[in-house]
Parts: sequence; structure tokens; C-alpha cells
Amino acid sequence: MNQHIKKRVALVSGGSRGLGKAIALELLHAGWCVSVGSRSQPDLGDWGDVLHWSPYDARDPESEQAWVASAAAQLGGIDAVVHNAGILSSTSVIDATEAEVDDLLMVNVKSPRRITQYAWPYLKQSDQARVVVVASLAGKRVRTAEASLYALSKAAALSLAHGIRHCGDKEGIRATAICPGFIATDMAEQVPADIQAKITRPEDVATVVRTVLSLPFTASIAEIPINWQVESEY
Repeated sequence: MNQHIKKRVALVSGGSRGLGKAIALELLHAGWCVSVGSRSQPDLGDWGDVLHWSPYDARDPESEQAWVASAAAQLGGIDAVVHNAGILSSTSVIDATEAEVDDLLMVNVKSPRRITQYAWPYLKQSDQARVVVVASLAGKRVRTAEASLYALSKAAALSLAHGIRHCGDKEGIRATAICPGFIATDMAEQVPADIQAKITRPEDVATVVRTVLSLPFTASIAEIPINWQVESEY
């Protein structure tokens, strides 16, 4: 890296595939240094020392601390955290076992909270710090019983983003929840083919994330819903 120009540094969880990979590539093309935390090493091309990878598993808190410390040490700080990693569930809130509830909350809520906590000292040192939580439209409304447990976790993720936003106000740290509907990744494989051709692309959401991270502190955006069709209500 050019030692005379400090590039901004973003952590992206789950950046080895799908939406996370699209976000990581969007930020790299926009001139960011990117640290990807994922279970497998990402194939993003040769970006030299502006791309960093660290093993990360949302079910392993020690990997979270190691990732944050490694990224800050190698890239020279942390200016943004993008919480993208998450898991789905097709279980209702009535049928779910305690283990299912605990696992979903661990991955979709508790891990992002801990990572933000670990990254907080570095974010406070940035002059344009940002936290983005990729929540979901499911966190804003419940459509079916089968989606209700997942919606519960994403509603908590949405509240996490709002909580971080309040905690960061006096610290100069902005937080935004991105709430997409179906995205054309492997998580939407169950969607009929004719709809898959219309739904939001990962690159669309990545553009929104990059835009949010680039906004000045004078623009505070709490949440952004994204969908491929008009909904009567959220």
C-alpha cells in the first residue's frame, strides 16, 4: 500500500461467496482495503496487500477476536464493519427447539454484536467510521409461520443496528441496517425460476453498502429496505 495515502479499511464477514463476496469486490474496486472473515479462504483475485483474510466462524468467538486483531494489525486500523454472514431457517417459532433458536441467534445476532465490540476501539480512532448490518425485510414483517424463527433473528439484527447507531452517535460512528428481500444467491434456490430472473442481484446490494460507507457523518441513515418488487407494507 502507498504509505502516504491511508486507504480506508473494511471488515466483511462471510465474504467468500454470495452477497459477501459481491460486497468485498465492490469495496476493493472502490479503493478500499478489505479484510474478509470467513470459514474458507475467498477467491477474489489477486489484490495484493489491500486484501486480507482471516478464518472466521460465527460459532467460535475466539475466531472473531483473532480476525479483528489480525485485520487491524495488517491493514493499519478499521474504518468499517459489514456484518453479512448469516444463516437461514425454515422452522416456526413454535416448532423450533432451544438449540435451533440459540444457533440462529448466535450466528445472526450475537456474533455481529461481539465483532462490533471488538472493533469498537479501532472504529473510534477513524474519522469516518461505519457499521453496516445486513438484516432482512424478514426482520420488518413476518410473512409465513415457516419464516417466523428466521424473522425473529433478523428483527433482533435490525435492533442491533439501531443500538449500535445510538452507541456510536457521540463516538462519531454511524450504523445502518440494510434490509433486502430475496437476493439471487444460493439462499434463494427455492424461489421459482421465473422470479429468480427478476430478484435483486448481489451487486445491487453491494452498491448500496458501498454508498452507505462513503457517506459523510452529516448523513445518518438508520435502515434501507431493498426489494425487487413493490410491497404494500413493510
